[in-house]
Amino acid sequence: MVYVIEMDVRIPETWSGEKIADYITREKETSQKWQKSGKWIYLWRVAGKYSNISVLEVESPDELHKIISSLPLFPYMTIKVTSITKHPNAVKELLI
Repeated sequence: MVYVIEMDVRIPETWSGEKIADYITREKETSQKWQKSGKWIYLWRVAGKYSNISVLEVESPDELHKIISSLPLFPYMTIKVTSITKHPNAVKELLI
């Protein structure tokens, strides 16, 4: 199953610079682990926002939830999930 995930991050204003740096470091480590696993296919930054658009290929919605909820900043995100499949009129195959 292929999903497009839109994640908008809202870090609490009360957090110290040290706490933010810790979360960002752990977020990077976790997302890169999933990218290296082959489950997290693409990761793009949304220009001008603390947001990303990602493409994940997973076995089930449960696996998708496991991956997304493993992110340290998960509790501070607004997330939109869209399940996608190849369109019958598409000339190109999916890039995954």
